[in-house]
Amino acid sequence: MGKLDGKTAIVTGASKGIGSGIAQVFAQQGAKVVLAARGDDVLALADTLRKAGYEATGVRCDVTDPQDCARLVQTAIDAYGRVDVLDCNAGICLLGAFLDADDAWRDAHIDVNINGVWNMCKAAIPAIIDAGGGAVVITSSVTGDLVADPGEAAYAMTKAALVGLTKALAREFAEQRIRVNCICPGYIRTPLVEGMAAQSDPDDPGRAIDAIAGAVPLGRLGTPQECGELCAFLASDEASYITGTQVVIDGGSTLPETTSMGQ
Repeated sequence: MGKLDGKTAIVTGASKGIGSGIAQVFAQQGAKVVLAARGDDVLALADTLRKAGYEATGVRCDVTDPQDCARLVQTAIDAYGRVDVLDCNAGICLLGAFLDADDAWRDAHIDVNINGVWNMCKAAIPAIIDAGGGAVVITSSVTGDLVADPGEAAYAMTKAALVGLTKALAREFAEQRIRVNCICPGYIRTPLVEGMAAQSDPDDPGRAIDAIAGAVPLGRLGTPQECGELCAFLASDEASYITGTQVVIDGGSTLPETTSMGQ
């Protein structure tokens, strides 16, 4: 028995990285999964899951387009009859110095990272209400809410905003039995982080990855699978008394450094 048996879940940004890990874990835990992303890769992943015996549907969707989001939710209802879980994972991160950034660079982050989540929640929450309640899980970040680095102003701003949205929606829809939480990943080994490493150290991205891992108390980057397991828990009935909070998954990287008296 999986912890998501009988539930239908929509996962955005599902073609790669954390989103791919979430979609795969959801399927393994018994959910009927509707995977969404802008490119064709999401269709291939859904096909792979179906061949493995899971119930999965892939949909090309641009979360910055409200009509696309509405179509995605209707596809889930047409395929599986209901929506119980929404996992908003689609996001972008482009590094750049604040004073050099133009409005288009800023707005690209706002459109995907904030408006995309807003659009999906507007489209999916009525369906979750119709299903008798459920869960929304949003991918925020440790960046913005807990820490930030130079070059991440737009990313930090938008990811911090998602924590506020999480809390507001949790209060607004508690009476409809909808729980809303967000996860705050640190450094997870994904194409996004590998791309950031390439921007940071074009000559040797692997050196940047090693430096990141060396700064994490657990000594490594996290995996999309680990993020998926956390999201599956938050989406399941096992988390029935958890709402309006952010859960950090970062290997201890945001722990404060102090002088130890014990060693």
